[in-house]
Amino acid sequence: MNDAYIYDVVRSPRGKGRKDGSLHEVSAVALSSQMLNSILKRSDLPNDCIEDVIWGNVTQVMEQGGCIGRASVLLSDLDQSVPGLSINRFCASGMEAVNLAANQIMAGQGDAYIAGGVEMMSRVAMGSDGAAMAADPRLAMGSGFIPQGISADLIATEYGFSREDCDNFAAQSQDRAAKAWKEQRFAKSIEAVKDINGLTILDHDEYMRPGTTTEDLAKLKAAFKDMGETMPGFDKVALLKYPHLEKIEHVHHAGNSSGIVDGASAILIGSKEFGVKHGLKPRARIKANTKIGSEPTINLTGPVPVTEKILSRAGMSISDIDLFEVNEAFAAVVLRFMQAFNLDDTKINVNGGAIALGHPLGATGAIIIGTLLDELERQDKEIGLATLCVAAGMGSATIIERV
Repeated sequence: MNDAYIYDVVRSPRGKGRKDGSLHEVSAVALSSQMLNSILKRSDLPNDCIEDVIWGNVTQVMEQGGCIGRASVLLSDLDQSVPGLSINRFCASGMEAVNLAANQIMAGQGDAYIAGGVEMMSRVAMGSDGAAMAADPRLAMGSGFIPQGISADLIATEYGFSREDCDNFAAQSQDRAAKAWKEQRFAKSIEAVKDINGLTILDHDEYMRPGTTTEDLAKLKAAFKDMGETMPGFDKVALLKYPHLEKIEHVHHAGNSSGIVDGASAILIGSKEFGVKHGLKPRARIKANTKIGSEPTINLTGPVPVTEKILSRAGMSISDIDLFEVNEAFAAVVLRFMQAFNLDDTKINVNGGAIALGHPLGATGAIIIGTLLDELERQDKEIGLATLCVAAGMGSATIIERV
């Protein structure tokens, strides 16, 4: 089996996912093509040396539909001989794109791929694809479907995380993100988004709210309480699966949940021979990757069993991991991860996460792999693990090792 190496990582800044967000005027295909062009330019690659572009995207309708992977290739400087593939594993789509590309290289099916993803949440609204999980009554009732925010509150209730715990974690995410930007920890991977005239539209993550305190967050109303307690009564659905709980404690709100943003990311993955041929030095090896299904009502606990699975597959233990990136879909997701593995927070999301920076659904998985690699290099550490919870009860994980 061949080794798959990461040669470069780029990402856009994340724009607020609203009509007044800085990236609202940029289409998903335009932002994606900018990321592809950045990879080519930074590595000085010929435009026909890529086997495929594998692109994650969640809401695959309207301008994000019709195989945005191929559309992005055609709008970019890549040669038309490079195909394109769009994939959807909900929030892990960008990570699954990377993992699929790595697995292709390991199997000898091509020497180089660009993998990543995009989500323009200000332009294509989350849920506008009318997904069967929520829209098909037979599926929803049979699986015990509840909205993700209530799933997050269910995790907090089941595992004993208070509103204060979640707010403290969220405030820490804001502090860490602000410090990371102040110290330019993201500078290596950020590619400013430009308009057709070459003028910069956005060069920083604009969703952040530096200086946010736990006291500020305590003033916010629990976002999912009314949805859970009134018709259609999703709390009751949750309690059918978890009857030992007396009630669901609603602790999540906009301040301790991931932000709705626009963004994209691309990762250049290749074989050893590819790097030698093009004079590139690998930055990391993809040591292992995997995915798992989990209970769909509580929904967001996937990072725990998928981490157990990937560590077992790689013959490793949790103590072998130097740094972790765990997507901050909701505060309780990461708190549960730390609780399950008895970890302190000094190794996890050290530059903040999606609570502070935002979660562009189809891109986040690739973004956190890139953030993990940059931080391993900054701290001169060796091995990192990135993982996400995934809608409908799944989890994805990737282990990278610096070379």
